[in-house]
Amino acid sequence: MVRLTLKSILLFVLLLAGGANAIAADDVMLKPFVLASKSEGTLAEKSAQVKTALTTAGFTVVGEYAPYAGADIIIVTNDELKKNAAASDFGGFGAVQRVAVTEAGKEVQVSYTNPVYMANVYRMQDDLSAVATALTVALGKVEEFGAKKGMTAKKARKYHYMIGMEYFTDPSVLAEYDSYEEAVQAVDAKLANNKNGVSKVYRVDIPGKQESVFGVGLKGGEENKAMDDQFIMSEIDFQDLKSTAHLPYEVLVSGNKVYALYARFRIAINFPDLSMMGKHSFMNIMKAPEAIRKTLQTTVQK
Repeated sequence: MVRLTLKSILLFVLLLAGGANAIAADDVMLKPFVLASKSEGTLAEKSAQVKTALTTAGFTVVGEYAPYAGADIIIVTNDELKKNAAASDFGGFGAVQRVAVTEAGKEVQVSYTNPVYMANVYRMQDDLSAVATALTVALGKVEEFGAKKGMTAKKARKYHYMIGMEYFTDPSVLAEYDSYEEAVQAVDAKLANNKNGVSKVYRVDIPGKQESVFGVGLKGGEENKAMDDQFIMSEIDFQDLKSTAHLPYEVLVSGNKVYALYARFRIAINFPDLSMMGKHSFMNIMKAPEAIRKTLQTTVQK
């Protein structure tokens, strides 16, 4: 009888400890980006160092994108990212991480998307904490940024900017083909043609699943600046720490359909504190969501 009681007490203590840990984990405030370092140097030197560090840490560089002067974005994946993408609905959106090297005044900032934050806003099976650790070891971690307070994992999984605006589960259907094979080949070819200012940055195929994610650069110039990466970032990326790793945008082939996250969600997850009106606000890019959707649709349609 005494043994049973002691066993019950021990079990209770363990459950209580586990509950406390769960509460603490749920209280962790996640932010979109991680600052790896700030230092003097040139963009080219830092980019080369970053790529070497990433490949040494087991990441594969799948693409690189320079959206405007003073910015270079390196896109990487690894087996764990692709495995998690395969296990998650629309997991291709989370199959890569983006690492940015940005000139800011006299310093060069190295930053990257926060894997745990992204895993939750994309409602993935695993929280990618191991990927976060690998990026920290490879590049360093000074602080998380991109939001004043951040969000808990629970809130991030249900995030939308405000009432009436899109969730992760409301992507735009850009095109439909007869099969996955036809869709992915067509999208690859169309993006390679660089029409409508849409260029291919990378392609990652999800193993064991009919799903492929493409990174796309968007350059509209004056004629269609509402969808232009440089114009949009000039309006919303105004803080001292640069959120360059917001780019590039994604197009996802899943089955025989082609999707993109609607910009009111895709932009908001990386700029959740952006005000609705005023200087540096969503109002200044109000035409961007439809301009992006229409441009991508025109580019990849059958």
